Amino acid sequence: MTHLLHIDSSITGEHSTSRRLTARAAAAWRAAHPEGTVTYRDLGAEPLPHFDAVSNAARTVPPDRHTPDQTEAWRRITRLVDEVKAADTVLLGLPLYNFGAPSTVKAWVDHLIVPGLSIDAETHEGLLGGRDFIVLASRGGGYGEGTPREGWDHAQSWITHGVSMTGLEPRFVTAELTLAKVNPAMADLIPLADASQAEAERAIDALWTPVAA
Repeated sequence: MTHLLHIDSSITGEHSTSRRLTARAAAAWRAAHPEGTVTYRDLGAEPLPHFDAVSNAARTVPPDRHTPDQTEAWRRITRLVDEVKAADTVLLGLPLYNFGAPSTVKAWVDHLIVPGLSIDAETHEGLLGGRDFIVLASRGGGYGEGTPREGWDHAQSWITHGVSMTGLEPRFVTAELTLAKVNPAMADLIPLADASQAEAERAIDALWTPVAA
């Protein structure tokens, strides 16, 4: 049976573009996989703790020697890795905050880098490859080629490199200029924002073929 892991990270609730994109993608996935199952994780509403000294020790100390805090950290780490392993498809909503990924997404990725679980401890080969990892990105401004802030979006390049050791390879669908309708200084960019949103929706709708009724 096919399985979807759907992850949101935006902190703006119903106003979030990335949440609307992931919801559309999840609905398209369900239409194409009516017998499939879904796990949902909301990093914005229930953020993971930052990867700290206890979490790091939990990866390196044998489980039978864990302290209670390390045991709890190890359970969290294995649960997050197992969520990815159980999925054929992973959807991640990735808004751009201050030119980078939300810290909650950074924490999620940090918890996935685990020799022996997501990375072969001897060969260093990633163990999470072979599944579709689709990142639904949203950007308030414009960061494309030739724009004043070209190259300022550090979230997309970071997550590509951040998960690379695990074998995950993200595919991106991006909507930008999402602040055009709420920022008067960007009002003349509304047509471009609408076009970007429409293109993202078309890309999502083309990801899977719905099962005929």
